[in-house]
Amino acid sequence: MTIPVIRNYINGEWVTSQSTVVGDVWNPATGEKIARVPYGTKEDVGRAVEAAANAYPEWRKTPPLSRARYLFRLKEAFEEQFEEIARVLTTEQGKAIDESRGEVRRMIENVEHATGVTTMMTGYCLEDIAKGVDCSLQRQPMGVFAAIAPYNFPGMVPWWFLPYAIVTGNTFVLKPSEQVPMTQQKVFEIIDEIGLPEGVVNTVNGSRDVVNAILDHPGIAGVSFVGSTPTARYIYERCGATGKRVQALGGAKNIVAVTPDANIDAAMPSLITSFFGCSGQRCLSGSVLVPVGDVAGELIEKFVQSAKAMKIGSGLDEATSMGPVVSRAHRERVLGYIEKGISEGAEMILDGRNYSNPDFPEGFFLGPTIFDHVTPEMTIAKEEIFGPVVSIVRAKNLDEVIDIINTRGFANAACIYTQNGATVREFKYRVKPAMIGVNIGIAAPMSFFPFGGSGDSMFGDLKGHGREIFQFFTNAKVVIERYF
Repeated sequence: MTIPVIRNYINGEWVTSQSTVVGDVWNPATGEKIARVPYGTKEDVGRAVEAAANAYPEWRKTPPLSRARYLFRLKEAFEEQFEEIARVLTTEQGKAIDESRGEVRRMIENVEHATGVTTMMTGYCLEDIAKGVDCSLQRQPMGVFAAIAPYNFPGMVPWWFLPYAIVTGNTFVLKPSEQVPMTQQKVFEIIDEIGLPEGVVNTVNGSRDVVNAILDHPGIAGVSFVGSTPTARYIYERCGATGKRVQALGGAKNIVAVTPDANIDAAMPSLITSFFGCSGQRCLSGSVLVPVGDVAGELIEKFVQSAKAMKIGSGLDEATSMGPVVSRAHRERVLGYIEKGISEGAEMILDGRNYSNPDFPEGFFLGPTIFDHVTPEMTIAKEEIFGPVVSIVRAKNLDEVIDIINTRGFANAACIYTQNGATVREFKYRVKPAMIGVNIGIAAPMSFFPFGGSGDSMFGDLKGHGREIFQFFTNAKVVIERYF
């Protein structure tokens, strides 16, 4: 079988990078190499930015409604190839096919939300701020923007940014994750068919050199990033040094608390999905399960039983509940955290280390792993594992739950299962994370609400999608005027 080589998309054309450094793309379920991706260069980024900069003046003058019409066409094209996009995504990332379908649906929802530009981009005005003097605010595009995307959601995350950037009149350069570049190659093949003007959107594949070239290029006005906290902090600092607008979404250590009055049976499906969906490779995944008081016994018993019942296998199998992790290297990283939990004295009550799938013996699989009697100071309770590993930290009361949440450093999301409204109000009033779930294990906002945490989970002021994203991609110009 011929192994395809991923190409860049620059100025409306598919372009082969001249880089001599090439990485491999793997099918995580089978362990097979499925593509090769050149690790692009500073020159690749320069060509993409030049194309975007050349396209910007005419695109900026295109009326917002006309820009939105391209997105209407794109939405229909995505719908027509919905299943194919989802299958490419599962093949290279490993997640269950239903999870991929949900991801593609969220991708399309961002396109739909962006078409509201004629409302969301409007400014405001006030007559007679002084005698004979009027003042108005209008939102204007800024030029070329770029996004650096993660491997866990190769379809959705780039589309938290791309449609909003171009519908507001900017042009765009995307760097997909080098581990999962095939989904966006498929997406850009669809984009190529709808007649978007050349240079408005571009992709450059690669790794660290491409990231640094984006951060340093003087022709890029702003950068969006989703990934680990160390990288998010680095990107935030580098953009600050070069004067770029930046939103850098980092890692997480999400706590999910369950109180004695919670409906455990009703909650269990969403609890399992929270902790083990996408094999735990989700910035909104539950990571620490906190039973409050005497609910621990029943909750843990049912949680372990449900985890054991999960079907693990190829994401393309409709019956699969959990697929593999993304790579062999990441599997080893997660295994290292499991060993750390054992060495620090946590009690392993479900061991997924030795899981292997007889149909796919070379796949990058791990089974659900659960530790009980974890203390808040243990490594597995503090650091982001990004795998199907659950730490159970028992709490006596709500105050202990809130203390555990607010001492993690990360502040992405927190969830609570309870039927008590006063408990909910106290919880959401006092915890630091910026996305809260109540009887919901994954606090994932829809595209018309903002996405982003606080603390070490978010660097920058304006978050992804929602109303805020239209602010990120525009400059607020204030005009004060009078006439004699």
